[in-house]
Amino acid sequence: MLQRPLSALAVLAAVSLLASCGDDGGSDQARDPAADGPSCTYAESGEPAKDVDLPPSTAAVSGMVAGTMATSIGDIGIELDAATSPCTVNSFVSLADQGYFDDTTCHRLTTPEAGIQVLQCGDPTASGMGGPGYTIEDEVTPDTTYPAGTLAMAKTLAPDSGGSQFFVVYGDTPLPPDYTVFGTIDAAGLAAVQDAAGKGTTTGAPDGEPKVAVDLESVTIED
Repeated sequence: MLQRPLSALAVLAAVSLLASCGDDGGSDQARDPAADGPSCTYAESGEPAKDVDLPPSTAAVSGMVAGTMATSIGDIGIELDAATSPCTVNSFVSLADQGYFDDTTCHRLTTPEAGIQVLQCGDPTASGMGGPGYTIEDEVTPDTTYPAGTLAMAKTLAPDSGGSQFFVVYGDTPLPPDYTVFGTIDAAGLAAVQDAAGKGTTTGAPDGEPKVAVDLESVTIED
């Protein structure tokens, strides 16, 4: 990133603009808003890549939220931080509960040569342009960092433009503090992603489709 500050950031942003799509009539929400949960604003934006309902406008989860991403390279345990990023986690949980991430592929990998080390997932179209039909307000602070194992929202260079696309950070990455960190993955999952990422992209370029496909079979959240 520091080697290519403008190009890497521009690509990260442009490819995740899609992170901003979607209100529609998907399945019923699986969780009820918490009586004392924080208020969240989700602005409708574009057409959803899959039919989904907007997340609850009051966060339905709190504290640390555990879950599992079942993938083609093995199960990846996730821990979502609803205390720090309540509205982002509220959205992620809502999408997971509605099956939005099921049977999708992580469409983009950046290698160390790109200056950033992320696997980008969360777009059902696998084009880099798909989202849930809404955007999420940023939940960042000036000291937000992106060590290996971080889950962070993808977005454009515009503020509050995240949606469904997210980064699995597999190596310490010097992004500016603009991308909402909403959780972490477990050690076994990180090792699996690092192994897949080590094979590079399909073209050998530092930024592109992963050579080893990482497909999300399902994302489940513990009650």
